[in-house]
Amino acid sequence: MKLALPKGRLLSDTSTLLERAGIELSDYDERLRSYRPRSTNFPNLFLKVFQEKDIPIQVAIGNYDLGICGLDWVEEFLVKYPSGDLVKVRDLGYGKSDLYVVASRYAGVSSVGEINNGFERVRIVSEYQNLAELFALRLRLRRFSILPIWGAAEVYPPESADLALIAETSVGSFANYNLVALARILTSKAFLVANRNSLAKADMSELLTHLRAPEVEASEEQPLPVITGEKVEKGEKSGKIRLALPDGHQQHPTTEFLKRAGVNIRGYSEALETRRPTPELAGVSVKVIRPQDMPIQVANENFDLAITGKDWLKDHLYRFPSSPVREILSLGFGKVSIVAVVSRDLPVNDVYELRDLVKGGLLPIIRVASEYVNIADKYARDNHLERYKIIPTWGASEAFLPEDADLLIENTQTGETLSRHNLRIIDTLFESAACLIGNKDTLSHPSKKAKIDHIIKIMEETVGKGF
Repeated sequence: MKLALPKGRLLSDTSTLLERAGIELSDYDERLRSYRPRSTNFPNLFLKVFQEKDIPIQVAIGNYDLGICGLDWVEEFLVKYPSGDLVKVRDLGYGKSDLYVVASRYAGVSSVGEINNGFERVRIVSEYQNLAELFALRLRLRRFSILPIWGAAEVYPPESADLALIAETSVGSFANYNLVALARILTSKAFLVANRNSLAKADMSELLTHLRAPEVEASEEQPLPVITGEKVEKGEKSGKIRLALPDGHQQHPTTEFLKRAGVNIRGYSEALETRRPTPELAGVSVKVIRPQDMPIQVANENFDLAITGKDWLKDHLYRFPSSPVREILSLGFGKVSIVAVVSRDLPVNDVYELRDLVKGGLLPIIRVASEYVNIADKYARDNHLERYKIIPTWGASEAFLPEDADLLIENTQTGETLSRHNLRIIDTLFESAACLIGNKDTLSHPSKKAKIDHIIKIMEETVGKGF
């Protein structure tokens, strides 16, 4: 029996559920030293830890018999694959969050019924692109576009999107971003899901008996707040430079670089006080978003400049070779290697020997897992891996080998994490570091060129000092 467990926000409560059910686990706590915790009293139960968003697909394709993840990600999968083999078994009662459709407080829209009249074309941004599209279709929006992102949807309205579909534990938190909720479309809790075929064929009765939610009193749904505010126009004032800065692992080195450059941005610190920090640069606005989202956002002219990684720029350009996005300046920090990785137990020393395993019939197909979907696909094609499939991941990619993938395309600084998970590098694709990117079609805009050139010069001088 194989059970997929979540990392992140549901980990602690899931660990408590398993302990209460008498399923004692080792190494499944906030420290998460291993992606393969073991059960002392269920020795035949294989467990693997994934990012939540990866669990529905892993269960649906039959790699795992059971999984625990949020209902939001279950519904996101089922909207696209309603006839797939993913089955909802039961609500586990914890990890409550609500999925809201939100708009800027100043957009002049007070209900979902006014959306069609409030916007000429409705731009909806979300991690939940399938649920966002379903919302738009059910509301019969005349013209709409879905902007899929990796996260931080709350920072996009009103300049880069009209609506956002966001999961939140408290509707009150929207006020921090001047957002208001127009509709609550889903209440999510941790759910137990199963593969349809496993449920029909395997005897999971004992395990299913243990995995039940505790009895709790139902709570009343809170009403949505009253929407107030005056309507404002989309976009920034003409001539204002829109700069995107990264969150996550790149945030700290970017903060240090900007300090060395003498650029003070209030609120942009390691604690990430706000996603709209205030720069002490006249005529510049700043937002903090995911580095993965920056190339496409710059291509769509939602930002003039952005600091991201060369890895994400390459991934974007491999998919959109005619994109207007280009690298302006290599910043030199945040260095990582993009590498091809296999399990230590796989008897290959390079990608050619891996390819020969397929030719010799020892592997039916090469499963390539990666967050870098386009880089991974290009690598497979360049190396003539004739029979392969790409498995998109949303983090914790090293957990996929060897059970759920044969090859991993991943970034690494020292290789220590890979080694700790019994993985080894067989090839280095390229070296990546932070870079400043821009849209070649807007860099020479008459009202922006002088300011953009000033920002570039500041960063060039800092790089030249040997940051």
